[in-house]
Amino acid sequence: MNAINCTEINETVGLIAGGGLLPVEFVTHAKNIGIKKIIAVGFENCTSQDVINNVSVYEQIGVGQLGKMIKIFKSNGAKKVLMLGSLSPKLTISNVKFDFRMVVLAAKTRDRRADSVLGAIANEMAKDGIILENTTAYLPHLLAGEGLLTKRKPSKKEWDDINFGKEIALASGNLDIGQTAVVKKHAVVAVEAMEGTDNCIKRAGELVENFTVVKMAKPKQDLRFDVPCIGPDTIKNMAAAKGAVLAIEAGKTFLLEKEETISLANENKIAIVGCRADNY
Repeated sequence: MNAINCTEINETVGLIAGGGLLPVEFVTHAKNIGIKKIIAVGFENCTSQDVINNVSVYEQIGVGQLGKMIKIFKSNGAKKVLMLGSLSPKLTISNVKFDFRMVVLAAKTRDRRADSVLGAIANEMAKDGIILENTTAYLPHLLAGEGLLTKRKPSKKEWDDINFGKEIALASGNLDIGQTAVVKKHAVVAVEAMEGTDNCIKRAGELVENFTVVKMAKPKQDLRFDVPCIGPDTIKNMAAAKGAVLAIEAGKTFLLEKEETISLANENKIAIVGCRADNY
């Protein structure tokens, strides 16, 4: 994965800030890679106060206000933009109020799966000279490495489930349904859809214990958005649901608050491994 060289960085970068730790990490890391000014847009009851307090310009927008978002970035000189953090997927099918530009875009979008909607938004932004950037290139230090990340190693049977789970997760990702599969003894316990990884894990825990969670990038993952991400909350949810193993795709998964995440996994005897999509 190629990281951005400081000489390639624009001093002003835009940020579409969803919820969670990832936008906070970017804001914290930005000065280290030469970014002097962050123009951020965020969402009510979603974007962290740590983002709001530490960017040069912050404006709150509605999810359907594409025209307003583009105007904010253009007027503040942000030609390169990152999309980081989570938004509830339910927003894509709820009665969100669209501005004119979003209405036109929605009419031309073939369906409301995440990749379809976000890809269309990126293309619309590009018409105004605003380029949505590859997020992993700006945050390479957060990408999970390959191999065992915890003290406990998966057993032979758990490795069999990891490999089986990879097939299921990649098949689901190929259909742009979700990135996570939960398996046990070569049986599919749960597959992530609109509810997200944490709720998928909770649902699995209502059915079985000592299961394996496999989270993989989509086979045609667009690295501009929706890159797989885990952190302390993932492990807390696995511990509560009595999960046993977490397998993530090395080089394509953000591992947030690594020390805390690994420590929590060790405390709860959960094995975490970084693996490759083509390594069975």
